[in-house]
Amino acid sequence: MKGLSFINKIVFLVNSLAAFLLLLSYLLPYVSPKQFGFVSVLSLGVPFLLIINLLFFLYWLFQVKKQMLLSLIALLLSYSYVNLMYKFKASKLVEDSGNFTVMTYNVRLFNEYRWLPNKNVKEDIVDFIYNEQPDILCLQEYTRGKPVRLKGYNRYNATYTKEVKGGQCIYSKFPIVNSGSLEFPNSTNNALFVDVVKNKDTIRVYNVHLQSSGINTKIEALKKESSEHLFKRISSTFKAQQNQAELLLKHMSATNYKTIIAGDFNNTAYSYVYKELRGDYKDAFEEAGNGFGRTYDFKFFPVRIDFILVDEAFEVNAFKTYEKRLSDHYPIKATLKLH
Repeated sequence: MKGLSFINKIVFLVNSLAAFLLLLSYLLPYVSPKQFGFVSVLSLGVPFLLIINLLFFLYWLFQVKKQMLLSLIALLLSYSYVNLMYKFKASKLVEDSGNFTVMTYNVRLFNEYRWLPNKNVKEDIVDFIYNEQPDILCLQEYTRGKPVRLKGYNRYNATYTKEVKGGQCIYSKFPIVNSGSLEFPNSTNNALFVDVVKNKDTIRVYNVHLQSSGINTKIEALKKESSEHLFKRISSTFKAQQNQAELLLKHMSATNYKTIIAGDFNNTAYSYVYKELRGDYKDAFEEAGNGFGRTYDFKFFPVRIDFILVDEAFEVNAFKTYEKRLSDHYPIKATLKLH
């Protein structure tokens, strides 16, 4: 730090902390929240850490200072992270007669409690779906009390009992030959699955909604939360998500069908839960998307917590994120083809 002004010494200390945290975050997908729940919370801040290290790199670069190497090295080591956060190339689009589409969308109860001033959210979402015509549609935070019936679609929404929770729905233009609900203990969340038949192929589709922290992400609300309480809530959520992911993986292991996992993970692509669920699957955004691909309306930086994962039997021929402000989530759609 010789030759640096007092201000630059302070800047470099902050820079060193940001670079260390970014480097530490590379280990997080391999760290079980059950063992290190407090540390796993850092995965939520990866986009911020990438951006702040880029700014530090530019700060030192413009001054032609060797301190730029610290953030540069941290950023170079983050290539796989950058690929999960931002796709520089244009969206892939391959037209093929065998293509079919899968959409996932957390509809936030169709604005049941008037979070948005628009009184026609439910109707607008239905119009949007009809306009896009996905072949398979997975909805989270679906209101069972006011069911939505879409013309031309078969529908599965688990029948309510004391053992079965609501909140998800799967629509399919293909015949549904089997279906079920995977219940998460001590949670209002669950996962649905359907087996659909496309031509001669049976495809297993999971609609997943993992545990939410229930944290209000508006600045005013966050100011009222103590950092200690916030961290405890998030680490507790991540532990619950790990349990839920383990149940889902166990369920998936019992089928030999070609499989698609879609839904709201309530966690980022830098997390342990995402790594476990992804396994050898392809992330449709990473395969064919572009830009940030944000799926959640978070003001501070782009967040992607909704995913479409497909196994090796599928080719991802297109991917799209919609800037549709009808929920706190944005819908995403993948165009797939069976090999």
